[in-house]
Amino acid sequence: MQDAERNRLNLSAGAFSVAVALVLVLAKLWALGQTQALSVAASLADSALDLMVSLGGLAAMAYATRPPDEDHAFGHSSAEDLAALGQALFILAASGVIGWAAVERLLSPEPPPITAEGRGMAVMALSILLTLALIAWQRHVARRTGSRVVRADMLHYAGDLLPNVGALVSLWASATLGLKHVDSVVALGAAMMLAVGAIGIGKGAWDALMDRAAPPEVIAGIERIVAGFPGVRGWHDLKTRTAGSRVFVNIHIELDGDQSLEEAHAIGAALRRAILKAYPQADVIIHKDPVGVTPHPDDPARG
Repeated sequence: MQDAERNRLNLSAGAFSVAVALVLVLAKLWALGQTQALSVAASLADSALDLMVSLGGLAAMAYATRPPDEDHAFGHSSAEDLAALGQALFILAASGVIGWAAVERLLSPEPPPITAEGRGMAVMALSILLTLALIAWQRHVARRTGSRVVRADMLHYAGDLLPNVGALVSLWASATLGLKHVDSVVALGAAMMLAVGAIGIGKGAWDALMDRAAPPEVIAGIERIVAGFPGVRGWHDLKTRTAGSRVFVNIHIELDGDQSLEEAHAIGAALRRAILKAYPQADVIIHKDPVGVTPHPDDPARG
């Protein structure tokens, strides 16, 4: 996939996320005024947070599309990881606030009344449908581009489904069965689910910012391509790191020292194309060594 198409897909997912979050904030704000339900309040807080982090994610993806320049020779894709880490921190904070409010209401001998449950249920049903449509598009984009920000946003909205369904059930239970505490139980469960998701998203973003190697399956795949490639007698010093949706690959290959520079270049260029075909999001640098060469004493030790 070309960078232009990848950027277009990522930005489309970000814009869709912002639009959905804005609609849901307005709808749930109205529903909260009608019902006074804590589960709706929790869902509203989550959607307000969605709007804020989706705007930040969209800005980060737009920044990440900038080409490499003199000060950022490897591009700007780490902006995606910074945005994902910020999302995780905001989600974790929101889950704490929601959980605290739910516990307070559960411990209250007389929870506040819930009203206009039917209107609230209609809004929550709308939220579920819009969220499902957004997740479907984000999953498609994440599979095509590998964007960490889109994947983080998708996981967040997927996590929103259960709280939305829970709010729908709690409003139904209040309207038909008179069970007022179900609302608080659902809100508490939503808070716990948000916290778990935030920790997972934050860990992935932190690993990327700390130059963690690519996933083991990616490294193994690159090794298989190199090991069986025509003209390559051996390889060493395979190093990888991730930044946003990009995977940076550095590798030394060993070639016949008697062949021409043009032939050696052709082998290296063909190997690079093979790696990019398997991993389009990769940025590949290949160094060529004559097979059997003895390293110079002043050369760094091989990693």
